[in-house]
Amino acid sequence: MTPAINLAKQQKLNYKIHEYTHDSAAASYGLEAAEKLGVAAERVFKTLVVKTDNGQLAVGVLPSDHTLNFKKVAKALGATKNLACKKVQMAEPKEVERSSGYVLGGVSPLGQKKRLITVIDSSAKNHPTIYVSAGRRGLEMELAVTELAETLRAHFADIVDN
Repeated sequence: MTPAINLAKQQKLNYKIHEYTHDSAAASYGLEAAEKLGVAAERVFKTLVVKTDNGQLAVGVLPSDHTLNFKKVAKALGATKNLACKKVQMAEPKEVERSSGYVLGGVSPLGQKKRLITVIDSSAKNHPTIYVSAGRRGLEMELAVTELAETLRAHFADIVDN
């Protein structure tokens, strides 16, 4: 069990676990998951941790076949009124692992050691369910985006490059 799965059970979320054999040579964890699970890449979401210009960490959840747009995520975070910022950058790997409790490539938006403000890309609403990391490489969790958003108290915004 991972903290993500434990939280999903505790919150009584309706989810499915999908496991595959992770290839350590894979260039993209999310695209690898989509390919190995036979799922469209736009339904497999990656979890990225960013650091704001005032030093706070936040989470962006976006389709694995897209790139995070730093300006858009900074604007989305500023709109939460909880986190005023003008710029963001990727958080350092050690900060991500320390804050989340997960290793890179297995960072789940669920069950992180420290709950961070989370923004989910609006495209997630186009799918009945999405896939996110279940807390380790080779393990994905499929669930309704509404349940994910409610559990994380996340909000939706366009945060990807078009």
